[in-house]
Amino acid sequence: MEQQLYQLHRGEAPLVVTMPHLGTYVPQEISQHFTEDAQARIDTDWHLDRLYNFVEALGATVIRAEVSRYVVDLNRPPSNESLYPGQVVTSLCPTETFDGKPVYQPGYDLTDAEIARRKELYWQPWHDCVAAELERLKAKHERVVLWDAHSIRSLLPLHFEGRLPDFNIGTNSGRSCDKSIVEPVLAAVREAAPLTHILNGRYKGGYITRHYGDPDNRVHAVQMELAQACYMTELSPDQWDDDKAVAVRRVLERILRSYV
Repeated sequence: MEQQLYQLHRGEAPLVVTMPHLGTYVPQEISQHFTEDAQARIDTDWHLDRLYNFVEALGATVIRAEVSRYVVDLNRPPSNESLYPGQVVTSLCPTETFDGKPVYQPGYDLTDAEIARRKELYWQPWHDCVAAELERLKAKHERVVLWDAHSIRSLLPLHFEGRLPDFNIGTNSGRSCDKSIVEPVLAAVREAAPLTHILNGRYKGGYITRHYGDPDNRVHAVQMELAQACYMTELSPDQWDDDKAVAVRRVLERILRSYV
């Protein structure tokens, strides 16, 4: 059976939850060129579907990626320009892990033609789905919220100094959503101490937030980048932490419930 590119659960509430970096699937013709570090898919947004296991019951539409970000990054622009000029970022088809280690074995040539092929096969269908679901829900509601769910290791010296806050809220510096949309987020995270948070810090929102967030067109987008240490044991993807996750999930559910 052909590998699915993403899983789509359609809901009727004015809320779309995307998980673009959840996937681990890599076609064999690509994975055979991976280094040992890349084979581990260490930069996956581990366990996000488990953390957000309540969203379907809220009536949300949920779009979960199946394809690994090492094949193509669904949260990068198709033109591959940096969304964070002057800072270290990975590309549309990454050649390095977050630790700066090579994704491909020596001798592999990631050509422009191969990048274009991956955009057509993997990147475009995802974005066609996101756009279609937003339009479907806009026809039913006065406004739609797009919640772009992410997580990342809390310590990545190449990308930021020190430890990342637990809740990293991105609204493209206020351009991707109205204040009324971000207010419930801030209220919830402020009451979640000792968990920490920041608004539009190192992560202001990637391509999904910036491209689809259009308040004048009734779509409000928020990116939530979680430090993985706040719900799991980092560097051990199987080490889900129930005690930590309960507290984080409670905050996320409070926020997303306010949108439906």
